[in-house]
Amino acid sequence: MTCLILGGTKDARDFADQFVAANIPVIYSIKGLVRTPDLPCKVIVGGFSQFGGLSNFIKDNLITSILDATHPYADKMTQAAVNASIHNQIPCWVFDRPAWQPEALDHWVDVNDWQDVADFLLANPSFQRVFLSAGQLPEAFLSRLSSELASIGFILRTAVKPKATLPQNIRWIKAIGPFNYQDELTLANASPYDLMVSKNSGGKSTYSKLVVARDKQIPVLMFKRPHLPNNAEIVAETSDIVGCVKGFYRTHPVDMN
Repeated sequence: MTCLILGGTKDARDFADQFVAANIPVIYSIKGLVRTPDLPCKVIVGGFSQFGGLSNFIKDNLITSILDATHPYADKMTQAAVNASIHNQIPCWVFDRPAWQPEALDHWVDVNDWQDVADFLLANPSFQRVFLSAGQLPEAFLSRLSSELASIGFILRTAVKPKATLPQNIRWIKAIGPFNYQDELTLANASPYDLMVSKNSGGKSTYSKLVVARDKQIPVLMFKRPHLPNNAEIVAETSDIVGCVKGFYRTHPVDMN
């Protein structure tokens, strides 16, 4: 009778702490690309292929529910979790933390993917220094940076070293959030940029960069959120997630023997 939390976010760590405190057995899963959290439960690192896939892991570890609290853009993992829950006939709650909403002085432009980002820059040649704050860069985009967009300077900030060799017009900064307003202001002043690229992650950990962009009137190319599976049980509030999980284990008592 164990709850499997698919993590990698602060929300996921907070959920794990709360459920363990409520005597709900928890296994926490994380890719482990940045750091492994110190949690009062079993933590597995590196995905489920090492266990023969997610469904096998569920059966072998007596998983009776799944809480997907991964990053809002981890859509492949979310789909896999929903599919596995249906296959194993167990509940799966998908925590979809609310997206950021633009305010009156924000200048956001929605984009679907990195191809849209490159096309926007080609169509708007006035932008000459771009802050990339949307995770790892795909090979196709890197190729365009070193060819069509070679005259533009880029600042790339990620928590993990880029997998590919970066072209000369990109400066990489390794940094792990959360970031406060002063952190973001210091970066913007020390390495001025005239355009930002961001994912709409929601939450507080990286929101300050958008406040700096607003204050400096810097446009933001904002990645649209991926669509969630139609058959997913989506929950947007942390209190509702806690209620769902605790309610399930009240009606499905945990055997502690």
